[in-house]
Amino acid sequence: MTLIDPMSVGEALVLDARWNLSGPSGHEEYLAGHLPGAVWIDLDRDLAAPAGEGGRHPLPESEVFVAAMRRAGVRNDRPVVVCDGGSTLGAARLWWLLRDHGHPDVRVLDGGFAAWQAAGRPVATGEVEVEPGDFSGEPGQLGQVTVDDILAEDLALVDVRTPERFAGHHEPVDPVAGHIPGAVNVPAGESFDRGRFRPADELAAHFEAVPDGAVIYCGSGVTAAQTVLALALAGRDDVALYPGSWSGWITDPTRPVATD
Repeated sequence: MTLIDPMSVGEALVLDARWNLSGPSGHEEYLAGHLPGAVWIDLDRDLAAPAGEGGRHPLPESEVFVAAMRRAGVRNDRPVVVCDGGSTLGAARLWWLLRDHGHPDVRVLDGGFAAWQAAGRPVATGEVEVEPGDFSGEPGQLGQVTVDDILAEDLALVDVRTPERFAGHHEPVDPVAGHIPGAVNVPAGESFDRGRFRPADELAAHFEAVPDGAVIYCGSGVTAAQTVLALALAGRDDVALYPGSWSGWITDPTRPVATD
């Protein structure tokens, strides 16, 4: 089971990857309150490479990610629970990277720290230090594609941004509005109900519009990982992630753009 509730965390190592698209990183929020023993993970430093041709949040180099996980105490033989403030964005990115590197037991705290608090569970403050772990992983366990794959093949593309951004009517983040030609829009926000993932049967119905073998993308690859997680909860493991997503696609002005 990929999701875990606040009453079932047990002795797993907890990693807190709360993250904000704009504004502070989430570290101050972590310091003010987190699960006891939870280790802070910085998405921009540990779970992404510097922005560039690969978009706003390219995947990190494997050695950078593995080193960050070892510093955080991740071991090959210990379960890991990933969480964030409640958006599941940072948690899903971390879940995807750990699973892509072959960690065998990664759970996501459904509803994150907000659900933990609502359940009346104990809260700790400040930084947490742990003994380094022995995590050793190799990337490539989950499906992903590059921009060259998209240009060379007739792939089924699913854009999970809001309908307004997909259509190019409103673009608050990236310098170019629109979507990759041929993509269909399946908004990520519809995977949730009151801050928690919808039940598996509802997710399966929601994702009926997602073709087998589809490529999932968003603005920078973070929300797309969240949708890959939601698809996994629905029993779908046939999709691939386009990590560069829209922000990577538009770094080359010769690539086509569609609107409406």
